[in-house]
Amino acid sequence: MVFLKNVLITGGTSGIGYELACVFAANQYHVSIVSSNYQRLLLTQKKLQDRFHVPIRIFEQDLSQLKAAEKLYSQIQAEQMNIDILVNNAGFGLAGETVEIDLKNDEKMMILNMVTPVKLCKLFLPPMYEKQRGSILNISSTGAFQPGPFTSTYFASKAFLLSYSKAVRFEAQKHGVHVCTLCPGATRTNFFAREGKPMPRTAMSAEKVAQLAYQYLKKNKSVLIPGFANRAMQVLPTNIKMLGVANNKRESK
Repeated sequence: MVFLKNVLITGGTSGIGYELACVFAANQYHVSIVSSNYQRLLLTQKKLQDRFHVPIRIFEQDLSQLKAAEKLYSQIQAEQMNIDILVNNAGFGLAGETVEIDLKNDEKMMILNMVTPVKLCKLFLPPMYEKQRGSILNISSTGAFQPGPFTSTYFASKAFLLSYSKAVRFEAQKHGVHVCTLCPGATRTNFFAREGKPMPRTAMSAEKVAQLAYQYLKKNKSVLIPGFANRAMQVLPTNIKMLGVANNKRESK
């Protein structure tokens, strides 16, 4: 069995990250997944190997810590792995008024959603440039397109990641490297449970989002917004979108 490429997926034990691991494994990629929970990594590894009959590597790392990206990169180097595709998927959101959200939790979210993806891009891009090939898929959100009352830091972190990714894409193209950004809307994952909010009725399945993301990545699309309704929302004025976000948050309290 020939493995064409190696893909590294952060936050690969659940949600979109897990479904992306499934898609890549189904297409005979050599998959490595990262999570802070070692037991979940072991369970996910066995599940993927039993289902797809491919080797799955696991790396335990809490990427909400400042030095975690460097530690992960050192682990990859120690394994003498060449990463062809990097998927910066790990992230979480916090809901509530800014003054009500715990400062330490906000800090962890900012590190995980912004600092770690930037560090991993900066660490993995040089070897990709040297090979003149490779891809990076950064997972942002439709929240990146407007401020988010009651999810202020989360939306801002995703806006940062989108802007950063588009800029790096421009730089990387001359080196034969693709940088793409996935901006899903509400998705049926444990994201909302962690936020302490009910699942939106219009949420897409994580499996469908992952399948579309894989297709768009292969086509080297710059910004990927799965779902017609999610794309249509982006034509609305920012103030109207902000009002909708704020009303949804109030109603779910």
